[in-house]
Amino acid sequence: QPQLAEFGGGLVQPGGSLTVSCEVSGFGFDGYGIGWFRQAPGKRREGLSCISSSGDTRNYADSVKGRFTISRDYVKNTVYLQMNNLDTEDTAVYYCAADTDRYRRFTCSVTDMDIYGFWGQGTQVTVSS
Repeated sequence: QPQLAEFGGGLVQPGGSLTVSCEVSGFGFDGYGIGWFRQAPGKRREGLSCISSSGDTRNYADSVKGRFTISRDYVKNTVYLQMNNLDTEDTAVYYCAADTDRYRRFTCSVTDMDIYGFWGQGTQVTVSS
């Protein structure tokens, strides 16, 4: 099964940009759809974006559409989430997760968290002046 680890969190000023990365180790990176999620203190975990295992499909939550961009590098076994025009409301722990269904090649979901069975430990993103 895959192991996921997030990197790249930190402190950024409002209006700034940050890219977080999700390194996937173990078996078959190209077989897993990957999603990005976040959870702020006292709030529910929120789906942000996902990319299918084929790389053809990318979906975004309305809250980040136009500001965040997801991509994946099959050589580095890494999925990136580039975040622009950050706001204090974006402060949260950011998680990546892998879809457990390796036959789901061309779709992914940002709303159905039940399909994601493998999770990283998260990386803190703080947006503050």
